Amino acid sequence: MFIEKIINSIGKFISLMIPVMTLLMIVIIVARYSFGIGLTGLQEFVMYIHALVFLGCAGYVHYKNEHVRVDIFYRDSSNNYKSNINFYLSLLFLLPVCFVVGFYSIDLIEMSWKIKEASTEAGGLKYVYLQKTLVILFPITLTFTFIYQILSKKWN
Repeated sequence: MFIEKIINSIGKFISLMIPVMTLLMIVIIVARYSFGIGLTGLQEFVMYIHALVFLGCAGYVHYKNEHVRVDIFYRDSSNNYKSNINFYLSLLFLLPVCFVVGFYSIDLIEMSWKIKEASTEAGGLKYVYLQKTLVILFPITLTFTFIYQILSKKWN
């Protein structure tokens, strides 16, 4: 299914950024504590990658059913019950959250691009507007995942 390919492609590509982020953090730590060099721009770049990983992989993690859940009453239930609970609670909570985040992030992103928002830190990056654009990945990827699960009836 096309949506499944999109979800997998986005998730797998973005999850490749985790080792990159880790290596950059090692470089930052070694530079600071071994050589006394502060790398503000690189630190901010790591925050951008972290935002990309967290916001972009939310739908992928939900698709893989690896998201965190509190399943005190849920774990011993039948697959049919779990399927129904996942569907109705996604309708009740997931879709409204996606709508609210998506709706309110549009103004934030638009304003940030209009002013070409830059970092307030000395030596920081001049591309804060790119980082804020990543917010829209969260509702998009989760909504794609929900649509895929409805179409394929995959809730287990």
